[in-house]
Amino acid sequence: MKRTRLHLFASRLHRWLAAIIGIQLLFWFASGTYMSLVPIEKVRGEHLVDRALAPALPKGVDAAAAFARLPDGSTSAELVMVDGRAVVLARRGKADIVRLDATTGQPLPPLDAEAAKRIVRTAWKGERAPDLSAFLHTKKPDDFAGDLPVWRVSATDVDGLRTYVSPVSGKILAVRTDTWRLYDFLWGLHIMDWKGRENFNTPWLSAFAGGALVLALAGFVLLVMRWPRRRRMP
Repeated sequence: MKRTRLHLFASRLHRWLAAIIGIQLLFWFASGTYMSLVPIEKVRGEHLVDRALAPALPKGVDAAAAFARLPDGSTSAELVMVDGRAVVLARRGKADIVRLDATTGQPLPPLDAEAAKRIVRTAWKGERAPDLSAFLHTKKPDDFAGDLPVWRVSATDVDGLRTYVSPVSGKILAVRTDTWRLYDFLWGLHIMDWKGRENFNTPWLSAFAGGALVLALAGFVLLVMRWPRRRRMP
């Protein structure tokens, strides 16, 4: 009698959980399969743009003299090549960065659209850089969460490419493609954070993961109870 009740309870529990959690399980399996098959380098656009490219400084640049001209209140600084010019990036606080000419110490204006496009062309990995357009974002776009303002340098005919370039540091902060956007959408489905797609500890995920565990345990109980048993010969 107890065995029959256990079988009935496990069967009903398994059926209802499968009905409730089944669609999310499909999303988990489909998104997990896609994310395991697509190389992360392609998702990040590393095959198109070299974000780590750092042009060498000219031999005549005096680093000690450049750092001696830092403005008061500077907490750190770096000497880099930005769009063919030696530049000192002096940081004051967490987000405040000042651009200085490494030779004269004079402040430099933010990079313009043409400079942002040249930076992307220099970092381009293909044989021929595509036609680029630039737009200055002062409000956060949907696919970028860094500091503003930021230049969006686009080549829509190359996997919907959007490259985000800092007008202050000249660094390529992010590379977005259609492949990335699909990956990001599936990641949101996978962790059940459909808006921000960053929170891995949502109540929805915890509830459905726990439900999936109970579903698996109920299925295991049914498997054991329904497993054919060999009858002993008299």
